[in-house]
Amino acid sequence: MPHVYPRHMQSRYVNGLTIRSLRDGDTDTVSSLFARMGQSSRERRFCGAKPRLSDLELSHLARVDRDHHVLVGFVDGDSEPVGIARLVRDGSSAEIAFAVADDLQSRGVGSTLASVLADDARAAGITQLVATVCGDNPRVVALLKRLGDSLSESWQGREREFLVGLGP
Repeated sequence: MPHVYPRHMQSRYVNGLTIRSLRDGDTDTVSSLFARMGQSSRERRFCGAKPRLSDLELSHLARVDRDHHVLVGFVDGDSEPVGIARLVRDGSSAEIAFAVADDLQSRGVGSTLASVLADDARAAGITQLVATVCGDNPRVVALLKRLGDSLSESWQGREREFLVGLGP
């Protein structure tokens, strides 16, 4: 089974965004993006109030290995990350999540990161993405529709789970 992440760190430049893989254990980058997210962005990303990340949560979010792949986006002139997209593999499917700094939302950062992450998933043999969306988030739903060739959803309380089928 192919690795999800590249063996050697590479940067890619896509749609005005420099994208690199997160280094395993790089909690500073995760913390930096979290600090750029406002309360409502954090609530949408974590499905509830999230004033801070615990050390355990930071460690989990910064984990990169055979089954955990994390992409970080940067824009020119800004040394801090503007977005993160993560994938956790489970066989031929993978859970995905992404977050974008408040000041750069609705500018294509999340779409670009998610698209590159989906391409990496396809290359690794992943055929389905799973995403949990908190409440009503039409921008994320629209993004998920663009990622694959099929989309199904189910409600679980206040959360929706989306299954995105990835074509070749």
